[in-house]
Amino acid sequence: MLYGADIHDAMRVRKRWARNLLRRVGVRMETEGEIPNFPCLIVSNHRSYLDPILLLCDIDGYPVAKAELASWPVVGKGAMDSGILYLRRESSGSRVSIIRAMEEKVREGFPVIIFPEGTTSGLTGTLPFKKGVFQLAAKADIPVVPVALVFASEEDYWVGTEGFLSHAGRRFKEKYIHVKVCYGPTLRSDQPDILLNEARTWIETRICS
Repeated sequence: MLYGADIHDAMRVRKRWARNLLRRVGVRMETEGEIPNFPCLIVSNHRSYLDPILLLCDIDGYPVAKAELASWPVVGKGAMDSGILYLRRESSGSRVSIIRAMEEKVREGFPVIIFPEGTTSGLTGTLPFKKGVFQLAAKADIPVVPVALVFASEEDYWVGTEGFLSHAGRRFKEKYIHVKVCYGPTLRSDQPDILLNEARTWIETRICS
């Protein structure tokens, strides 16, 4: 955390950092819908390494990210300074701990951002969503807000085995990267399958249109 700052101050600094970073690398972002700055689970499709940064331009909350992100240039430092939940995907214990941490942060009054596909995808729609986040929402009566990230060019998808620096260097040579961030309705249910299907359907409707 930033020296001398509480988590709320650090998140406000992070928001400015995210907006400045995206502006410097040529990202032109359009926002649609009501930004969910209330305790909830925000679920989004996953296209690129930029995805968490796009959402952190608007949201003071905790993203869930793979543990490797901590070592990424620029991005990792900003994340560590201002609140993030790291997941080691190969560890079942880490997955259980993340679910507990997500509920704790929502109870503390924060949104939590997660990408339930588990990895990036260049599909027209989405990969199957992992069920754990929706089980948590149903069991603990936590609202779910779907978000659709719609990139203008498929060249901006980060998929396959391409490394972070390679992809960043290639795409940042472009003058602009255009993306729309669409915030959806607040969903509630005590049935995880209903939450999952409603969130995924809403997202796919936006990214496939």
